[in-house]
Amino acid sequence: MHIRHLNTASLCPRGACLVHGRGGLLERARMVCHVLLIETRDGLALVDTGLGSGDVADPMRLGRRWVQQVSPRLDSAETAAAQVRALGYRIDDVRHILLTHLDLDHAGGLPDFPKAKVHVDRLEHEAAVARRIKVRRSRYIDAHWRHGPDWAWYAEGGEDWFGFRGVRALGEHEPDLLVIPLYGHTPGHRGVAVRGAGRWWLHAGDSFYFPGQIETPPSPTPLGLRFFQRRADTDRAQRIANQRRLGELKAAHGDRVTVFNAHDASSYDACCAQPG
Repeated sequence: MHIRHLNTASLCPRGACLVHGRGGLLERARMVCHVLLIETRDGLALVDTGLGSGDVADPMRLGRRWVQQVSPRLDSAETAAAQVRALGYRIDDVRHILLTHLDLDHAGGLPDFPKAKVHVDRLEHEAAVARRIKVRRSRYIDAHWRHGPDWAWYAEGGEDWFGFRGVRALGEHEPDLLVIPLYGHTPGHRGVAVRGAGRWWLHAGDSFYFPGQIETPPSPTPLGLRFFQRRADTDRAQRIANQRRLGELKAAHGDRVTVFNAHDASSYDACCAQPG
């Protein structure tokens, strides 16, 4: 599969030292919304969407506090829809959207692709859309699915993938595109693994925030990220257990699997520099 790495929203909070572990307290940090655009046998697939055109036009629907704290750039050219068009594709060429979870900075672009089938964990849909699982409501934005997406649930069961349970989200005809249960950040959080040129890429969503968290041994996480991570986790023990497993995966198979999260800019830059 051909894989492109897209930044679909630049996030620029103050306090670089609290995010990167270096820089000044008033200096802007650089964070991204790392999205994958994949050419599959059934058209294009996106892994997450970042913020969408509706969010850029009306950022206050994301919540005044979130906008003030995160300071998104709100550039319409960064949206997944704009980048898909800039690459010469049509919006309807995006046939599938595989979501790590439904937080506002991961699902904001859903309305820009109204005909795409949206793959999500059933527990995540229960929490965000059906509201049958109690979570902090501000993390989910109803406007992101008010258009009535064509929801699809990830299949049950799975197969072994480097010690994880991998599920073929698009069925048997796409064996190199798997979703990986990585619960904890949200009730139905998943990672998405894609085989590219000579290696696997694992988009681990928000399973970890700082690259040092999956190093061996782990390096200290900057204070701001630690605070935000603790506040965002719905099951902290489960997320930490999955973070530990991701560290073991990187230590044992780092030459075959590139593991990255959704928001670290240095990891995004490194992924863009590697052949897909």
